[in-house]
Amino acid sequence: MPTRTKPLWPRVAGITFALAALCAGGYFAWKTWFQTENPRNQYQIVSVQRGDIEDLVTATGTLQPLDYVDVGAQVSGQLKKIHVEVGSLVQQGDLLAEIDPTVLLANVDASRAGLRNLQATLLVREAALVLARDQYQRQKNLMAEDATTTEALRTAENNLRSAEAQLAAQKASIEQTQSTLRASEANLNYARIYAPISGAVVSVTARQGQTLNVNQSAPTLLRVANLATMTVQTQVSEADVSKLRPGMPAYFTTLGSQGQRYYGKLRKVEPTPTVTNNVVLYNALFDVPNTNQSLMTSMTAQVFFIAAQAQGTLLVPAAAVQVAPRGPRRPGGPAGAPGAGASSPPGGASAPAVAASASQPATGVGGPPAQNADGSPLTEEQRQARERRRAEVAAMGEDDRRALFEQRRREREASAPASAAAPAKPEEAATERAAAARTPGQAAAAVNRGLFTGPSGPAQRGARRATVRVIDAQGQVEERQVEIGISNRVQVQVLSGLQEGEEVIAGNKLPAGPASGARGSQAKGPGLPTGGMPPGGPR
Repeated sequence: MPTRTKPLWPRVAGITFALAALCAGGYFAWKTWFQTENPRNQYQIVSVQRGDIEDLVTATGTLQPLDYVDVGAQVSGQLKKIHVEVGSLVQQGDLLAEIDPTVLLANVDASRAGLRNLQATLLVREAALVLARDQYQRQKNLMAEDATTTEALRTAENNLRSAEAQLAAQKASIEQTQSTLRASEANLNYARIYAPISGAVVSVTARQGQTLNVNQSAPTLLRVANLATMTVQTQVSEADVSKLRPGMPAYFTTLGSQGQRYYGKLRKVEPTPTVTNNVVLYNALFDVPNTNQSLMTSMTAQVFFIAAQAQGTLLVPAAAVQVAPRGPRRPGGPAGAPGAGASSPPGGASAPAVAASASQPATGVGGPPAQNADGSPLTEEQRQARERRRAEVAAMGEDDRRALFEQRRREREASAPASAAAPAKPEEAATERAAAARTPGQAAAAVNRGLFTGPSGPAQRGARRATVRVIDAQGQVEERQVEIGISNRVQVQVLSGLQEGEEVIAGNKLPAGPASGARGSQAKGPGLPTGGMPPGGPR
């Protein structure tokens, strides 16, 4: 009886399954313990691009006509007729309103009648003067022939002087009555109210038939405004007013203007502020043409003052920049103040702002945690103490922060070696001294005037050193020193050290999962502000 052989396929299938399981396990172990994760999957990577950037001071304001006149009444009476309404266009000299002239006309008639009476009396006085002069001359001739007495001559002389005095008094009365007549005629003319300037009637506060009493208060009937040029009255906070300077460019948008910009130049900043709920605001004024009459009185304007701007320049997100400190490293302090480029404009940063940033721990995006001078990590008590110092510096006034910065700078210079305390280049030392000696507004103005110049001339003005992390196609990360310029707290201008198209690290990627949904908007685009405003300001 032949032997029955077993089929080979069960053994082949088992061996195949075992080999597949072994390969899967090996691949899982390699992925888990041996494979190095690609750095490009760990970071938010942004390309260096060219674009426009603006460092803006934002505020709200209202529109008012540059030239306007509140037209009032100079005489009392009933408002008989109003010939215009709101929106009427008038030319200078057009009739606007009329007041009942009955009483005023009666005063004019009375003055004229009194004047005629005085003029008739003047004729009588002149005739009496002629008679008195003749009598005096007759007595004088008789006295020469010794045909009269001295008493008669003196009487004739007194009569002559009296007639002359009465004539002079009569002429004065006539002049007084003429003056009263002119005033009565002027009041009669004031009953007809004319346009003092050409423009539009923007408001009418009086009503036809209303009785006006100028003895109590000067009544305002209407307002005529020239809408060809509008003034933007902007309220700027005391924290930003130091950045303003006369002549700086500004623009604004209005509700419903669909993003249309209206440009002008700052005319002046009023020195007296308005205080509302302990908030100090200063009025900044600039004018804009209104040729198509699209701007109306009392419109709300969102105003942007351009402190600095650049076009066609290299831009990186502010989160990718770590600003280098201005002086030597303070013992026990951080090696830098990462993110400072996003909190203050590089071209106009003040010394107090640098002092405040110098007191913050170095916790840059993706960077090492704050640590002590010997490299050991901070304890919880040290971290809390540092946070308290940061809060105290932030609560200080501008002058106190500047004084604190100067004190810390002197302490560093006294404790550090001369080689470490000296800047690398003489022009950098001059720039730092100039920045420390100015207020924030003066420093910003100096940058725009070209006072902060580097070795290459005005193109380097306001430049500061910073560090960015550059990643190549193979995932190699390199820390690179760059020079930055203007910052709008969202993007930073790069003056040197980077090329267009290079990729920089803007932060760590958020972990996938439900927790990342609340911050997904930040992971999508580190170069965009959370409020939706495009880089470089509104468009």
